[in-house]
Amino acid sequence: MNPSSTVLVVNSGSSSIKYQLVDPVAGQAVASGLVERIGEKTGAVKHSHAGQTTTRQLAIADHEEGMRIVLGLFEEVGPALHDSNVVAVGHRVVQGGAVFAGPALIDDEVVAQIDALSPLGPLHNPAHVTGMRVTRRLLPDVPQVAVFDTAFFRDLPAEAATYAIDAEVAAQHQVRRYGAHGTSHQFVSHEVPKYLGRPVEELNQIVLHLGNGASASAVAGGRAVDTSMGLTPLEGLVMGTRSGDIDPAVVFHLHRNAGMSIDDIDDLLNRRSGIKGISGENDFRALHSLVQSGDASAKLALDVYVHRLKKYIGAYHAILGRLDVLVFTAGVGENDDIVRAAACAGLEPLGIVLDPARNEGRGGPKVISTDDSPVTVLVFPTNEELAIARQAVEVIEAAKA
Repeated sequence: MNPSSTVLVVNSGSSSIKYQLVDPVAGQAVASGLVERIGEKTGAVKHSHAGQTTTRQLAIADHEEGMRIVLGLFEEVGPALHDSNVVAVGHRVVQGGAVFAGPALIDDEVVAQIDALSPLGPLHNPAHVTGMRVTRRLLPDVPQVAVFDTAFFRDLPAEAATYAIDAEVAAQHQVRRYGAHGTSHQFVSHEVPKYLGRPVEELNQIVLHLGNGASASAVAGGRAVDTSMGLTPLEGLVMGTRSGDIDPAVVFHLHRNAGMSIDDIDDLLNRRSGIKGISGENDFRALHSLVQSGDASAKLALDVYVHRLKKYIGAYHAILGRLDVLVFTAGVGENDDIVRAAACAGLEPLGIVLDPARNEGRGGPKVISTDDSPVTVLVFPTNEELAIARQAVEVIEAAKA
């Protein structure tokens, strides 16, 4: 690949387009931006390049108009795409089902397959398909690649992927554990060994992707053997607004006794639960301020969040049999030393010994365990856009070979 080549990474949502122009060799974003409130009375556009940010407020009728605005900003503000040697467009796709075990060169058949998986990803896949169709029309000469959040977990061991329900029902309706955030888990679990100067094949890792959405993975020798998210991103850890693990009978109880519809319960568990549901806040900075002020609900929310984290760390330690590395990544994982310290407190019998001074502050990469800790604990920044860009390049170069 030409060292000056770039990849346009697109994450198309139901009413938004998030994008980055990435240099996959240097590992840097050349430009980035966000189109929001597509289809509403007034939309918003933000485009950043060379330290300058351009913002606009205007009506954006649909994704095609939004993408045309994006391409216009590249020409107007920079960098001009025709001078940037764009070798691919990489699309983030949340749900690849059991179909996609890796990134795929986009053609009509791939778009149709992603669309057909929409029942498994109703909030995401239809929007991804729209983004692909629009971008293929506007950039017809640029190869486009779909990169799937579920791909890293496509080949989980059967005992980790299978729900204990009627097998025929599960097969008919594609009910299994697919996971999510796989692009991040794969990137981090493969970059950490390089950072440590150790072979990936020799390391057992637990990766904690902690943002507003949160997930954990157990990775043995570079291969995922378990993950916390399941059929959807609702399962697993407590999150900003999602409940994570919950007794399925709660759904029946609320439907029968509270008169809540399935849509009401869906909204409750996805948007009005998690730390927000307990405390009223889903921003951890605000949560910590409330805790410091003596707010009991905020303290309970943090305690519940940390309790679930510890359960998964312990469970995945048992699944792996031996733990070499524990990694914190994503917005909360990289920037919240209070959460990291609380999650590791009391886990010394598992070989996890945090160094309080090293743990202080935001960002990484950095080792935050003591020198004699049997398990190396790290903060390591994720970069899903870079991971998508690099996978897109691999696909198009393989297609040329």
